[in-house]
Formats: sequence, C-alpha cells, structure tokens
Amino acid sequence: MSTSQIAFLKGHGTENDFVIVPDPDNAADLPASVVARLCDRRAGIGGDGLLHVVRSAAHPEAQAMADAAEWFMDYRNADGSVAEMCGNGVRVFARYLQRAGLVEEGDLAVATRGGVKKVHIAKGGEITVSMGRALLPGAGVTVTVDGRSWDARNVNMGNPHAVAFVDDLAHAGELRSVPPFTPAAVYPDGVNIEFVVDRGPRHVAMRVHERGSGETRSCGTGACAVAVAAARRDGADPAETGTPVTYTVDLPGGTLVITEQPDGEIEMTGAAVIVAEGVIDPAWLETAQG
Repeated sequence: MSTSQIAFLKGHGTENDFVIVPDPDNAADLPASVVARLCDRRAGIGGDGLLHVVRSAAHPEAQAMADAAEWFMDYRNADGSVAEMCGNGVRVFARYLQRAGLVEEGDLAVATRGGVKKVHIAKGGEITVSMGRALLPGAGVTVTVDGRSWDARNVNMGNPHAVAFVDDLAHAGELRSVPPFTPAAVYPDGVNIEFVVDRGPRHVAMRVHERGSGETRSCGTGACAVAVAAARRDGADPAETGTPVTYTVDLPGGTLVITEQPDGEIEMTGAAVIVAEGVIDPAWLETAQG
C-alpha cells in the first residue's frame, strides 16, 4: 500500500461527507487504522465515513450479489469499523460512478452489506435510492440525556436505529458521545440514535448520533427510520391505508424526502455532490499504517 499512489475523491450527501477510494479490483489494503486516519478531519482528508468502490465480483462479501449489481459499496464508519449500509453514502457512491463514466443517468443497482439497493439518477441531478423495507422489532429502548428520558422506537433499515420524538432538538445534548440507553441488550452491536421534532404535517426535523461516527450532518437510513416511526405514530402505515406516505425530513445538512410504498419499499431522494479529487501521499499512508 505504501509503494503506490491511491486516488481519492471527497463527496457529500446533505453534508454527510465521505472519503471515496476507487478500487475496482479490491487491491487496496484499508485496515481500520488507515480508514480512521483518512477520515480524521485534522490529520487526514476528513469524513463521516469512507466509500470503498469495488466490483462486486472482486470482493468476497459481495460475490453472491455480482449478477445483480456490478458495484459494491464497501462502507466504513469514521472510526474504521465496518457498517451494513449508509443511505447518503449510496447516493454519493452512485454520483461517483456517474462522474467516472461507469454508469449513466437512469437506473442502476448497488450492492451493500444490507443487500442490493436500486438507485435512480434523475436528469435534474437528484438521486433516489430504494432503501428496502423497514423491520420493526418489538423491543425498544429508553434514551436518557441530561435527566430527560424518552421511549425510542426500534427500526432496522439494514442497520439499527432508535427513534425518539422530543420537544426540542437541543434536548439531544452534545451528541459527541453515545446517548445512554437501556436495556443495552436490545442493540448488542451499537445503534444509531435519532432525536426528532415536528415541523408541520408530515414534516419533521432530526439530529442523529451515528454509531462509530458521532453526530453527523445527515443520515439517510436514519431519515428513513424517522419517517417510518413518524408514520406509525401518526396512524399512516401505508400497508394499512394502501396509500404511499411521504415525509419531508430536515437534517442539519439539508433535506431528504422519504416515501414509503404500500408494499413497504422505502424511497429516499436527495442531492449528492463530488467536491474534490486527488492522490493520497504514499509516505503518509505508510505512517498511517503505523
């Protein structure tokens, strides 16, 4: 890894930002320590996570999906840990593929650890991702911050979420550390925790602590989990009404539009931007590997 240059790009989806490492043949060695250094905002490039762009056939975790999706999003959290899915990341991943001339406007499929995701790149620039169906495990948790406690709904979008409706987003606190929740056994591998307030009819705002990354400016799977939890709270379950339900979700970094279909499929629409590209210094990489 230290003997050759590695290209990178930087992109974001509603200010959820990522280091992008194109590596079609899965040749780059990206241990957790290197990913964490790359995502470091002072000592590295900086990002909420890393998008490792690999052909599905070249990655052992994605080979079974290669017939359905040529490209695999090997997503890593900012601390270097592996994650199942990242909704904003999928949009930025698709934008990179388009920029690189590997796909065109229209429909494509992206393999993730959370399954194959259908993506549509619109002519207007926005990207819609079919995020799959939410799972609603029965067991929830109680989240406590600065003496206030809320019951949080358990929603799984390929990764785990706990959604708490609050009166004021400031009640979420600093969100640099994981908000305490009980019982811990509900989320043995950690959880993304969303704090949500109402802004109007089918319009909410949220803050989120992402597992492995701290508070982020946006979280796509979190916005989907919030829309699902809000729909159930509001008695607007599409499976029961037979009508799609759409929520506008404001995040610190922008706005996402989430639609849940009667069959349970959830679609997320938002912007995705590539802002820079360059080459990682091989000497720095060797130091990062330590």
